[in-house]
Amino acid sequence: MLWIKALHIIFVTSWFAGLFYLPRLFVNHAMVDGGSEAAERLALMERKLYRFMTPLAVLALVFGLWLWLGYGIAGGWLHAKLTLVFALIGYHLYCGKLMRDFAQGNNRRSHVWYRFFNEVPVLILFAVVILVVVKPF
Repeated sequence: MLWIKALHIIFVTSWFAGLFYLPRLFVNHAMVDGGSEAAERLALMERKLYRFMTPLAVLALVFGLWLWLGYGIAGGWLHAKLTLVFALIGYHLYCGKLMRDFAQGNNRRSHVWYRFFNEVPVLILFAVVILVVVKPF
């Protein structure tokens, strides 16, 4: 089961790397003119990153589920963690929508909004690590 835990941590870390970087690309994309060479390059980078990080998310979830079922983990902290995991899945999917909006030239947000949006996974990671390590309830 330690191998499963190690793989879960590896895939969660890799997924978060994408979740940290993709919105940063959105910040830069929102600062360039649509249709420019820079905008096209950023759209390509966003698309490739999203395509790469989606299987990482699936693997993180699969190994997390395997741990949950294998260890029979329960408790209030786990319910809170799972709520945050579902929020993170929603964030990931919303990033996909934003990426498609940029690709179609339909971005409605400023680079400042994306700077704040970029901090959401940091806050979720902070909370999840505390819940898993400290198990406050």
